[in-house]
Amino acid sequence: MDRRCLIVAEDPDLLDALLRLAAAADMDAQRAIDAADARRAWARAPVVLLDRAGAARCRSAGFPRRDSVVIAVAGEPGAEDWRSAVALGADRVVQLPHGEDGLAGMLADVRERAGAGGRPGRVLAIIGGSGGAGASVLATAVAVTAARSGATALLVDCDPLGGGLDLLVGLEQEDGLRWSELAVGDGRVRAASLHAALPRAVSGRSELSVLSCARSPHGPEPAAVTAVLEAGRRAGGTVVCDLPRYPTDAALAALGAADLTVLLVPSALRASAAAARVADVLAEHARLVELVVRGPSPGGITSQQVAASLGLPLLHVMRPERDLAGALERGRTPGSGRGPLAAAARAVHERLYASARSSRAVS
Repeated sequence: MDRRCLIVAEDPDLLDALLRLAAAADMDAQRAIDAADARRAWARAPVVLLDRAGAARCRSAGFPRRDSVVIAVAGEPGAEDWRSAVALGADRVVQLPHGEDGLAGMLADVRERAGAGGRPGRVLAIIGGSGGAGASVLATAVAVTAARSGATALLVDCDPLGGGLDLLVGLEQEDGLRWSELAVGDGRVRAASLHAALPRAVSGRSELSVLSCARSPHGPEPAAVTAVLEAGRRAGGTVVCDLPRYPTDAALAALGAADLTVLLVPSALRASAAAARVADVLAEHARLVELVVRGPSPGGITSQQVAASLGLPLLHVMRPERDLAGALERGRTPGSGRGPLAAAARAVHERLYASARSSRAVS
C-alpha cells in the first residue's frame, strides 16, 4: 500500500495545516494540482485530504466513493460540504483549527495501518472454563507462536488476580510498563510507542511484548483495554488476551473486541458444568467462540461430549503433556518447545487467521 496521503487543496492556510498534520503523523504527502492528477492516486492513497475546492473538483470529476476521505473547512460546514462528503464517501468533515486533534489522531491511525500493509491485525481472547484450566498458559503459548511466525505479537493480561503474566514469560524483573502505570488519556495508543514501553521477550527474530497486571488486585480500565487492543489491531499484529473467568468490565471490553474467543475446558464432569456458566456469558458478549478441550478425562468423558454439552464447536483436543507443570516451574516459556501445548497453540493461531479469511470471503 502507498504510504503517501493525497492532498487536493487550494486554500493556502488549509493546505499548510494539512501538510503540517500529515508530517506530524510521519506521513509523506502528495499534492494534486487538478482532478486528473488526483485521479492517479485516488484509489491507492491510504487517506485523502480535501478542502472545499478540492472536494468540489473530485465530486465534479465523478470520483468513486472510498474510505478514509476527509474534507477540511475553515468555517462551519455547509450543505454543499455534506453533499460532497456523501458523494465521495468522506468519513468526516473537519473544521480547522478546532478539529486538528481529531484529524491528527485519524492520520496516526491510518499511518499505522499503512505500515502494516493495510492489513488489520487479529485479537484473540482465551478464557478458562473452570479454575486451573490453564488459560494463561495457553494464551502465552499462542502469543509465543504468533511471535515466532514473524508477526508483531502482544500478550495482554486482563486477570488482576492471576499473579501477572510477566512471570510466565520470565519478564517479572524487566523494566517496562504494567497496567497500573499505563495512562490512556485521550483513548488512543500508538502501537509503536506501546511496544517500546513494554517488557519484551526476544528470541532470534521473534519478539513478544507483554502488558501484565502488577502484583495487585487492581486491573485495567475497560477504556484502556479497548485502546490497547485497537492499537495492536491497527498495527497488523496478533493480540492475545488472557481473561479471568469472572466477567469484569475490562474482560467484557476484551470479549467485545476479540475476533475469536477460545474457551479452554478440562475433560471432566465438574469442569464442564462450570464451563457452561462461562459459556453463557460468552454467548452474550463474544462474536465467535470455539472450544479447546484438555484431556485426559478421569471419568471417560470424550471431547465431543464436552463440546455437545456446551453447544460449541470443537477447535482442538489437547493431549496431556508429561511434566508440563514442572517445566513451567523451572522457567520454560509456554509454547517454546514441542508437545501437545505447542500443538494446541499452533491450532488456535491458525484458526484465528482462518476466521479472518472466512470473514473477508463472506463480506
